[in-house]
Amino acid sequence: MTDLEADLRKAVRGEVGFDVTSRALTTMDASNYRRVPLGVVAPRDADDVAAVLEVCRTHGVPVVARGGGTSIAGQATGTGVVLDFTRHMNKLLSVDPESRTAVVQPGLVLDRLQDAAAPHGLRFGPDPSTHSRCTLGGMIGNNSCGSHSVAWGTTADNVSELDVVTARGERLRLGQDWAGAPAGLRELVDGELARLRTGFPELPRRISGYALDALLPERRADVARSFCGSEGTLGVLTEAVVRLVEAPPARALAVLGYADEGAAAEAAAGLLVHRPLTVEGMAADLVPSAAALPRGGAWLFVETGGSSGSEARARAEEIVRAADVLDAHVVTDPAGQRALWRIREDASGTATRMPDGSEAWPGWEDCAVPPRRLGAYLRDFRELLGAHGLRGTPYGHFGDGCIHVRIDFDLLTRAGIGRFRRFSEELAELVAAHGGSLSGEHGDGQARAELLPKMYGDEMVALFERAKAVWDPDDLLNPGMLVRPAPLDTNLRFAVLPREPVDVAFGYPADGGDFSAAVRRCVGVAKCRTTASSGSAVMCPSFRATGEEAHSTRGRARLLHEMLAGEAGGVVTDGWRSTEVREALDLCLSCKGCRSDCPVGVDMATYKAEFLHHHYAGRRRPASHHSMGRLPEWLRRVDRVRAAAVVNALASVRPLAALAKRLGGITPERRIPKVATETFSRWWDGRNAPGRNAPGRNAPGQNADDAGDLVVLWPDTFTEHLSPSVGQAAVRVLEAAGLRVALPPTVHLEKAPVGDGRTVALDPVSLLRGRGRVCCGLTYVSTGQLDRARTVLRRTLDLMSPVLETRAPVVVLEPSCAAALRTDLPELLHDDPRAACLASRVLTFAEALEQFAPDWRPPALNRPVVGQTHCHQHAVLGDTADRRLREAAGLTGDLAGGCCGLAGNFGFEKGHFEVSRACAEEQLLPSVRHAPRDAVVLADGFSCRTQLEQLAGVRGRHLAEVLAEALETSPEP
Repeated sequence: MTDLEADLRKAVRGEVGFDVTSRALTTMDASNYRRVPLGVVAPRDADDVAAVLEVCRTHGVPVVARGGGTSIAGQATGTGVVLDFTRHMNKLLSVDPESRTAVVQPGLVLDRLQDAAAPHGLRFGPDPSTHSRCTLGGMIGNNSCGSHSVAWGTTADNVSELDVVTARGERLRLGQDWAGAPAGLRELVDGELARLRTGFPELPRRISGYALDALLPERRADVARSFCGSEGTLGVLTEAVVRLVEAPPARALAVLGYADEGAAAEAAAGLLVHRPLTVEGMAADLVPSAAALPRGGAWLFVETGGSSGSEARARAEEIVRAADVLDAHVVTDPAGQRALWRIREDASGTATRMPDGSEAWPGWEDCAVPPRRLGAYLRDFRELLGAHGLRGTPYGHFGDGCIHVRIDFDLLTRAGIGRFRRFSEELAELVAAHGGSLSGEHGDGQARAELLPKMYGDEMVALFERAKAVWDPDDLLNPGMLVRPAPLDTNLRFAVLPREPVDVAFGYPADGGDFSAAVRRCVGVAKCRTTASSGSAVMCPSFRATGEEAHSTRGRARLLHEMLAGEAGGVVTDGWRSTEVREALDLCLSCKGCRSDCPVGVDMATYKAEFLHHHYAGRRRPASHHSMGRLPEWLRRVDRVRAAAVVNALASVRPLAALAKRLGGITPERRIPKVATETFSRWWDGRNAPGRNAPGRNAPGQNADDAGDLVVLWPDTFTEHLSPSVGQAAVRVLEAAGLRVALPPTVHLEKAPVGDGRTVALDPVSLLRGRGRVCCGLTYVSTGQLDRARTVLRRTLDLMSPVLETRAPVVVLEPSCAAALRTDLPELLHDDPRAACLASRVLTFAEALEQFAPDWRPPALNRPVVGQTHCHQHAVLGDTADRRLREAAGLTGDLAGGCCGLAGNFGFEKGHFEVSRACAEEQLLPSVRHAPRDAVVLADGFSCRTQLEQLAGVRGRHLAEVLAEALETSPEP
C-alpha cells in the first residue's frame, strides 16, 4: 500500500488520502454494505483520472468512482482506490438555453444545475429525493429517476454525450450511432440482435443490468445511453452533456386520499392519460401527521404544470374529478407544496424506523413493475412480507410502478441474515413473475446483482459479462457489481459492530440504550451534505462552511461506526481515544440541527458529548472546557464577591484580555462579553423586597387564589449574569398577561413554597444546607463533562422538587437551556423519574403565554422582523407558538434558518472563528444587512445576540424585550 500511495502522489495533482479519516469516510454509502478502501483520491481533471487508472492497473488495485455516496445498493464502496469527484470535478461548465443543454462534471450536485438552469425557464428532468446532495456522475452511473420521471424520464433519457476514460486509459466521447464505442462492442451486439430485442422487459423503470438494448440499430446505437446505469463498471465519467427540459411556469399539487395503499396503487396508472408531472404514493405510516392531508390511509401526490397558476390548478382539479378518491386537496401555494413534498422526500430516511421505533433497512428499495400491475404486485409483496414475518412501509413512484420500501430485516444475527437471503430470492422471483425489474431506480450493486439471472436468465447475464470484458478486460472498475457479483449477504455493514451494548453515559431511549444502535441510525441518506441551507433548516452548518465530508453529520457517524468496529475490522482502532474522531467532532457546533432535520434523527450533539466524556476521562482537558465549560461556576463566583465591574474593567484592557483569552483557550478575534453588575436574581430580590409595591403583586384586598396561574421563571446562566434585561422584560410581559411569576427555590426545601409562590417556609435543616442555583448543565454537556453535568442536574432536581409537586410550568427564556432541560436532562439522568417530570414542564416564553394566558393580546408593533430562529429551538422546542405570538403583535416576516455560528462555547474556542463567521454569513448576517430600516432584529439566544453584536455591530433582542418595550410605550387600556 505504501508503494501505491507514493506512486499516486507522484502521478496526480489532486489530493491522495490513505489516512484513517479518508478511508473511514468512504467505507459505506447509503446501503447495507461496507468495504474498506485502501485510499481515496480527489482528481482535479480527466488527466488525474487517467493517471489514477494507470497506477492502479499497474498495482492490480480496483478503482471505484463515487459521487455523493447516496447509492443504496452498495455500488459506491470498494476495497481499492475510491475516486471522490465532489471536491474538484464539481463544476457546471456551461448552460446553452438555445440547445437546452448543459455541460457538467461528474461531481456537480444536481441542485446547482437546477439553480443555473432556472433563470432560463429550464431544468434537468430527473430529480431524486436526494437532489440537494446527489451528483450528476452518480445519477448517470445509477440511471437515477426521481418523482418527475412520468413526465421527463430517467437520466438516460436526458443524456446526450459522455466523456469517459476506460480502465486502460482510452478516452472516449460516447454518443449515438456507435460514437465512442470501444473496440469489439459493435461486433458483440451484432451477434446478439435477437436476444437484445426480446430479452428486456418493457417498463418505464427498468434499471437492472446493462442497457445493451440501447445499442440496437433501431435505437440509433446510443452508446451514451447504454453507459447510463453501468455503476462505474465500464468506464470513469469525466464530463457529460445533458439535455434540459422546459419547466412549467406554474404548478399545482393534487393530493388524493385513498383508503389504503392498494387502492392508491390501482388508481395511479389511470391518471397517466392526464399527462401529470408526478404520480407519487405514500401511506399513513410514513406521515408524521396527516393534519395537512385529505382524509384517507394513503395518498397520491399528483403534480400538474401550466403556463399560469389558474391553468395548473385547472389541470389538477380535472385529475381530482377523474380520480375515484375519498377526499382531495389542491394546493397552489408554493410554500404549501414544498411542505408536502418535504414529507415525501424525507421518506427514505423516515422509513428506516418502523412506527414502534425498530430499525428497517434498504436492500429491496426500488423494485419496479408495469404500472398497471402495481396493485397486484403490492398485494403479493405484502403477503411475502407476512410469510417471512417481516414488516415494511412501501411508498414511491406509483405512476411508474416503482416502489421504495425499507424492511425490518435482522442483519445482526446469522438467522436474520439467512431470512434476508431467502426473502431476497423469493422477492426476485415475484418481481420477475410480474414482468418487473429488480431495480427501478437505484441500481443493482451488491444488493441485487446476484439475482439478475432470475430476471434475465443465465444467457443474458453471460452477455452482460462479455460486455463488461469488452469495456474493462482487466476487471479493474468496481468489481463485484452487476457481473460476477459478491453474494448479497456478505460485506454487511453491521458485521463489525459490537454485539454487547457499549458502556455510555446517556440513556439513548429511542435506541434501547444502545450507543451502537444510535450510531446505526445514519444510513447515509446524506441530507446533512446539502450545500445550501433553505427555509428554517439548520443541518449541517459545519459541512456547508467547510465542504468537507468529515464535518458532515454523516461523516462523523461513519467515523464513530469505525470506532465502534475497532479491532473487529474497523478503520479506527484506538476507540474513545481516537484523535481522528475528536478532530471530526471538533467542528460540530452541537447545534442539534440533525436531531430534527436528519430524516432518521441522528443526534450528533449528544454523540459528541458522549465521545468527549470518554475521550478525556482521566486526561487533561483543553483550557476552553474549564473556562467556558464551567462558565456558571465562574460567573457565580464573580457575583458572590460583587466583582463584575472589576472583571469588565480588566477585560477592557487589551493586554490583559489577550492573556485571559490565551489562558482560557479563547480565540483572539473574540471580545469577552460584559458581565452584568446586577444579576437578574438580585434585581428580582430587590424588586420583591418587603415594602416594595412591585408590579404584578396582588392588589390590596385581592386573594392570591384570584390571581393568574403561577409560572416559574428559570434564571439560566445567560439571563442571570449576562443578559438580565431579558429576564426583567419577561417578568413584565408575563405579569401584564395576568400570570404570577416565581423563581425556583435556592435552598433544598422539605415542603413546597407557600403564599404567592415568592415566599418560602424554611426550617433549620434547610438553612444549614445552604443556598444553591438551578442549572440546566448545558455548558458541561456541550464540553463532555458529563459526570459534572449529572452532579449539577441532580442538585437542580433537588432544588426543584417542591416545584415538581405543583402544576406550575417552568418558563425558560434561553432556547439552548430549554432544549437541554427537555432532552439532555432526561437522557442523562434516565434513572431519575424527576428528570422526565421537569423536562415535561419546560415551556418557552411564547408557549407559556399561549397556554396560560390564551386571552391576552400583546401590544401591536406593526413592524417587520429579521433575525434567526435559535438552532436548538428549531431542533428541539419548535417555534409554532413564537410565530403566532409575533403575528398577534404585528411583527411580520420570517426569521432565517441555519445556525448563527457562535453556538455557545464553539465560536469562542480557539481555531473556530472562521467557521463560526462562515456560518453567520450564510443566512443571519445577510438577513440583517438587507433588512428594512424599521425592522426589529430578533434573537432569543444569547449566542445569536453576541454574534450579531460582534460581527455586524447590531443589537439583537429577545422577543420578551421587544414586547416589554411596547408595553412601556403603549397607552394603558
